[in-house]
Amino acid sequence: MRPPLRIAWLTTGRGPGSLGALEALVAAIDGGLPVELAVAFCNRERGEFAATDRLLDLLDGRGVPVETLSSVRFRKARGGERSRPGAPLPAWRRAFDEAAAARLAAHRFDLAVMFGYMLIATEALHGRFPIVNDHPALPDGPTGAYQRVIADLIAAGAHESGCMYHLVTGDLDRGPALSYCRYAIPAGPAVRVAPDAGRAELEALPRYAEIRALGVARERPFLVETLRAIQSGRLAVPPDRPLDLTGEVEAALAARAL
Repeated sequence: MRPPLRIAWLTTGRGPGSLGALEALVAAIDGGLPVELAVAFCNRERGEFAATDRLLDLLDGRGVPVETLSSVRFRKARGGERSRPGAPLPAWRRAFDEAAAARLAAHRFDLAVMFGYMLIATEALHGRFPIVNDHPALPDGPTGAYQRVIADLIAAGAHESGCMYHLVTGDLDRGPALSYCRYAIPAGPAVRVAPDAGRAELEALPRYAEIRALGVARERPFLVETLRAIQSGRLAVPPDRPLDLTGEVEAALAARAL
């Protein structure tokens, strides 16, 4: 019998999706998933954000070792600038990742999993540990935050999308894909989306909420099935080729609906 997969959980924990994914993982572990939460790292500290505090409460209640290091306070202490989309990462970001890696190195784990981690990792972090990241698109799909991904799908008149786990590298959202699942997108016309559209404008697009709900429903069972495949040896990190877990994810959704 293979030993449980020991993971480090990396998150910012700022939204309900991050908490929901962790709750789903904990429930799966309690149900027999051979995975252990060896440590969690959060780039927020207590008192910065109520949603993050709730996630930290869950981890503390499970007895999971937690490392926190506020990237906001770190940046301000260094006098650094905020990261800007499309621009090179500021110098403080590598220094932050070096500090994060040092904290993680004090714990023994097989794999780090990013979920809702709102910083782009530098080589100081992803070059030290194997890290996988969830992304709300298929391996050849749009890149970026989920709001932009959905907007790009709508703008292209796409008929399908999915969820993906990929190895974190210096190529944003384009590291080697480990696993994916597909789902159909409801039919609708392509809509022009301004490149500089803000979050509120993106979220008001036709079909945005429907597409987002389809992805969220799958990302939790997809997380569980990806970790199960890695622990069993069915999926290597890095992989020979991406593993299609659509069938397993849809079966999990059907079972939950019973």
